[in-house]
Amino acid sequence: MSINNQLSSTSSQAYPSKKSEKYVLNKRKYHRYNWLFFMSALLPVVAVGIFNIVVDPYDVFNTPNFLGINHSKPRKDNSDRLYKAADIIRIKPVTILIGSSRTKQGLDPNHPALKNEQPAYNLAINGINAYELRRYLEHAIANQKDLDLVILGSDFFMFNSLLENRAGFSEDRLEKQHISLKDIINIAFSVDALSASKETIVDSKKNPPDDIVSGENGFMPYLNPNPETTQWRFRNGINVYYNFHAKYELSTPLDELKKIVDLCQQNNIKLILFISPSHATQWEAIRATGEWSTFEEWKREVVKITPVFDFSGYNSITTEPIHNEMENYRDNSHYTKKVGDLILNRILSYQEEEVPEDFGIFINSENIESHLTKIRQDREVWAKNNPDEVKLVEETKQKFDEKISGKINKN
Repeated sequence: MSINNQLSSTSSQAYPSKKSEKYVLNKRKYHRYNWLFFMSALLPVVAVGIFNIVVDPYDVFNTPNFLGINHSKPRKDNSDRLYKAADIIRIKPVTILIGSSRTKQGLDPNHPALKNEQPAYNLAINGINAYELRRYLEHAIANQKDLDLVILGSDFFMFNSLLENRAGFSEDRLEKQHISLKDIINIAFSVDALSASKETIVDSKKNPPDDIVSGENGFMPYLNPNPETTQWRFRNGINVYYNFHAKYELSTPLDELKKIVDLCQQNNIKLILFISPSHATQWEAIRATGEWSTFEEWKREVVKITPVFDFSGYNSITTEPIHNEMENYRDNSHYTKKVGDLILNRILSYQEEEVPEDFGIFINSENIESHLTKIRQDREVWAKNNPDEVKLVEETKQKFDEKISGKINKN
């Protein structure tokens, strides 16, 4: 290489061209811009996540509840498939009360008969079907190997094979010892969770804590209903039954119940099964759909699998007249804590002298037919003495049928 070429090469190395300097500066600006853009996009997402975790609108993270900020969580009740799965992981109860919203609103885990069976937890879930029931029991067993007692409130609608799993049900969160990553992401970063957090704060500012049920043990009673809306609540509840269960196919031979019984036997868990005591108008609604014989057949199938306490029918509790100051019922389907306490008294042999003699009959394959006959007889007496309530159910069914017929004709 010539001396001139060497000098030229050395000069180009020592003194970079203006073009390369500009390239380096642009590259740095580009990296800086990308970093700022990334941070500006990330920080709001992180802030939303922290905000949702602190407010905890579904009560999943067990963050502290602050008065006037997040003590009232209106979205919690309808997210029970989520938060109750998390509660089981955290609390690990040795006693669970499981069933539908009837059990959820009626049975108190702190009942004195359960003082030696703590921690107890109300694992009942809104609109649950028999499959979901079994899966949540398996979830409880997976998290508490010493699960000792299961009290199951059984309802006719649970065993309708046409009743599918609810949208909030997720296999991914069950039988795990931790909250699933999918649930964490949905709770922390979703738009729906952000909306729920805002609603939580607004509701907490408006409602005093005395009117709020926190449900820390899964028990969610319906407090302080407007007495002037009693008639509407009954009519609406009957309509809900027609909308979801006018068509019914009995799950034969109740495979899920058999699996539940087997699960409890295999894990040395005491299982107590009872049939919920809805109001007499609920049984009339079943009759109005033409499924009374199916209802009786369901009970026959149940006692083939296991004995059961039957609180249904037309007894001194379920026939409480509909009026504005009802003590036993909030609507045609859901009973109050007062009735729930009587149920626990009966099935746990606690202060049974307080329980009406006709409330909670222990039935099995030997006395099932005489029991069903007695209920039919009781119904005739009740219907004769309560024509207005019979008329309420019949009129509601007629309007429901007219509505359905109108929709069909439009199509």
